[in-house]
Amino acid sequence: MLGKTLLIANPAAQNGEGASAARAVTALLKERMGEGSLEVSTTLYPYHAAELAAASRGFDSVVALGGDGIIHEVANGLMKVDAEVRPAMGIVPVGSGNDFAKTLRMSTKWPQAVDQLMEAQPVPMDLGLVNGRYYVETLSFGLDAAIALDTVQRRKRTGRTGTPLYLASAFDQLFNHMELYRYQVSLDGGDPFGGEMYLMAVQNGITYGGGFAICPHASLVDGQFDICIARPPLTRPKATAVLLMAKDGHHLGVKNLQFFRAKEVAVTFDRIVPTQVDGEDLTGDSFRISMAPGALRILAPEGWQGNSAFNPHPATYPDRTQGAGKYIDVPA
Repeated sequence: MLGKTLLIANPAAQNGEGASAARAVTALLKERMGEGSLEVSTTLYPYHAAELAAASRGFDSVVALGGDGIIHEVANGLMKVDAEVRPAMGIVPVGSGNDFAKTLRMSTKWPQAVDQLMEAQPVPMDLGLVNGRYYVETLSFGLDAAIALDTVQRRKRTGRTGTPLYLASAFDQLFNHMELYRYQVSLDGGDPFGGEMYLMAVQNGITYGGGFAICPHASLVDGQFDICIARPPLTRPKATAVLLMAKDGHHLGVKNLQFFRAKEVAVTFDRIVPTQVDGEDLTGDSFRISMAPGALRILAPEGWQGNSAFNPHPATYPDRTQGAGKYIDVPA
């Protein structure tokens, strides 16, 4: 049961769709929960949701209504509440990408999402922590981060959402801004290694960009990150082919990609690198990333065990450093 619940809604989510979603979901929850069990707050400015969640002591549940950005804020706010009285977090996805919802297997249809919440059970979920900031789903550097950040302005201009929005940004970045960054990374305190890369993703969940399964074997409950690094040489046509393969997680055997798992990641770049965390901008050239296992209780749909419908059973990645796996030569 949800118990005493705070609903934090972003009325600007999905180009203003959040306002009508908040009204509809509030009515549905009150009908199911009864009077006195639900309190509703709407966000008024950036990071307001984090402030509201940080002040949620006394509630049993805090539900974030909106996109991945408000979920990111609510998670960070809840982590400021003492662990012994920290509410569980639920979501009603109303965003342009809804990547965390895909990993959590939450419906993007409001009535079905409410049904799932009413039957949900709190499950301890891992969080990532990068330079003092928690994240629920995705952290990435380079090309894919530039794409994710470009979608914010492109969405405002065009009204596009989801995969079409991401692809439009992706093709623009691939053909006009495909840059290499020198990096050095250490995993779990091991010897550093590096080189040049187009992108690096340090994933807690599976997808980014509205459903691109960059690390399709990731799990929110396994206590470790799944990491993908894309290295040269990649021509623009080849990079485009790899991008399209990643939509369904078919890119794992591409020779230019490396996959790793780790609990701690330390990475530095030769200059400021485009960086996104749950779709939000993060600036820097040096990052310390650590896993916070089981840090937050998530209101998970019935039967969920930490993986998405896309990948119900985690598996081992092909790893170029081990010489294992079947690799694909993508035509240049």
